[in-house]
Amino acid sequence: MDRKKTEHIIKEVVPGSIADELELVPGDVVLSVNDQEIEDVFDYHYLINDEYLTLQVRTADGEEWELEIEKEFEEDLGIVFDSSLMDEYRSCRNHCIFCFIDQMPKGMRDTLYFKDDDSRLSFLQGNYVTLTNMSDHDIDRIIRYHLEPINISFHTMNPQLRCMMLHNRFAGDIFPKVQRLSDAGIEMNGQIVLCRGINDGEELDDSIRKLTAYLPYLRSVSVVPVGLTKYREDLYPLEAFTSEDAAQVIDLIEAWQKRIYADYGLHFIHASDEWYILAGRPLPEAERYDGYLQLENGVGMMRLLYEEVEEALQNNITPVKTDMRKKASVYPDDRMDAPDLADENSQESRTVSIATGKLAAPFLRELCGRICERYPYVQVHVYEIQNDFFGEMITVSGLITGSDLLSQLKGRELGDALLLPCSMLRSGEQVFLDDVSVRDLEKALQIPVRIVESDGHDLLNAITGE
Repeated sequence: MDRKKTEHIIKEVVPGSIADELELVPGDVVLSVNDQEIEDVFDYHYLINDEYLTLQVRTADGEEWELEIEKEFEEDLGIVFDSSLMDEYRSCRNHCIFCFIDQMPKGMRDTLYFKDDDSRLSFLQGNYVTLTNMSDHDIDRIIRYHLEPINISFHTMNPQLRCMMLHNRFAGDIFPKVQRLSDAGIEMNGQIVLCRGINDGEELDDSIRKLTAYLPYLRSVSVVPVGLTKYREDLYPLEAFTSEDAAQVIDLIEAWQKRIYADYGLHFIHASDEWYILAGRPLPEAERYDGYLQLENGVGMMRLLYEEVEEALQNNITPVKTDMRKKASVYPDDRMDAPDLADENSQESRTVSIATGKLAAPFLRELCGRICERYPYVQVHVYEIQNDFFGEMITVSGLITGSDLLSQLKGRELGDALLLPCSMLRSGEQVFLDDVSVRDLEKALQIPVRIVESDGHDLLNAITGE
């Protein structure tokens, strides 16, 4: 069956651009480039890179134009399309036993229930895809345009088990596609959502062994524990991992890291931060994260934050009173080098609060202790927010809602500002998952709310008020 063709409607023309000079306007439709039909954004950007090209356009009133263009190589035409992909988004065809969207309460915004499984979003936004709705034609295009990295949800290398976990009888057929990508030198990353008693233990060991066959182009694989909300009625029965389970997962992964690093100079397989916190073990050193390839999966986020805060503390000067800066504008980071002036001219005190999930709270308390040692005029309250909205087993900060923040922070000592991580907000919006806005929270708590980027320098600045 032929795929439904999407019309590539111009939404906006950038002022002063080539498209503006050609008098293209919103509502016009791009039909082809160099007599080749355009399937989506990748065809378009690949074809318009040429210095000489022909653009076929149908105007809003039905006229068809053929425009000859001479431009710089890779110069953009200045066209913004109605759809960023220039095509319909591809939804997931699977019914995974661990799917988080299936565990969400009813009545939330419709867009939150959309299950994407689009390889183009993998390239553009870093999303993970199962490859189950990808054809050989799709693989051809990835190889042709050399789109990388492609992020793949493996979950297991056992074809029969993968069919069961994804509830899709074709889910075990993806491995020849992965081999084609590897043979073509396409960089990939992988993930495994681990479910207790299903794809852990010997199955995980076997999956890691088989995944190493795709080295070096499969650069990293993360192992993350399944997230379980309280809305699992009529869904596949899954159990939470214990601290003992977490220790076993870490031991298995670290044993493989040593073997793989000796051969490839990569640690390759990574346990997310949750495993170390659940097991009560210290985080790996920075070098073991291979450049933090899996941050979006919670692999190394806390280690990187710690390293960034330490770097910021080393680079920042010792704070002094404004009226003393003419006498000594900077001090070395080590307070022992200049104790007299720093002690005698203390800054005005500052108190801030940080709200976070159960997972990160102990780590943030330790980190804020380091900051307060360096900036003694600062006091930080770290409040651990229980996830009543999704259930107590959800412990990550990114799934905390505005309603939980409001109910659990009301009447608490919050100081001069409330600091919240940007992961709590929907991408590009000042709104939490439950549609409570940052402004709503500020009004209810009567305190300024500062959204902190996932960066140690921004966290330090937010705490100190600099």
